[in-house]
Amino acid sequence: MTPGRTMVRPAAVAAGRTRRRLGLLLAAAAIAGTDLGLKAWATTALDGRPIEGGPVNLQLAYNPGVAFSMGANAPGWIVLAVTGLITAGVAVALWRTAPAGRLLWGVALAAVLGGAAANLIDRAADGVVTDYLHTGWWPTFNLADVFIVCGGLLIVVLSWHADHPGPANEMHDR
Repeated sequence: MTPGRTMVRPAAVAAGRTRRRLGLLLAAAAIAGTDLGLKAWATTALDGRPIEGGPVNLQLAYNPGVAFSMGANAPGWIVLAVTGLITAGVAVALWRTAPAGRLLWGVALAAVLGGAAANLIDRAADGVVTDYLHTGWWPTFNLADVFIVCGGLLIVVLSWHADHPGPANEMHDR
């Protein structure tokens, strides 16, 4: 062993990896829970009663499709299956990259996962996603959409840098 270096036990490394994974999954769950709570509130509070708030109004809308209502005419089970597969893919990516990747990669994936999970859970109930944020110049959206877009943009920004998530950069991240 090199003088001045401490040996890290494999159990401590595994515990740290598990803590990071669970922390990011809890962040995703908090995002999903917050959005689902807001959707429940919007369904009762905004039904036929929009609230003006300046640049962003609160107005109830339902989207049977995905982003910008794409796929609105597709069978509901197809939209649900495709969004479910994508959400599962993001969850797998988060699980696999969280232990060794940069924390910002995990945060970005947790944001996307939390938003995608919230929209998936909302859609599973009745085939539509509840939207409640309205600008007048952009399609009505929800907090889950904000997290998906912000997480996706962060992934794009991080991908411009050399250090990508995964075991290849494990030493760089320490």
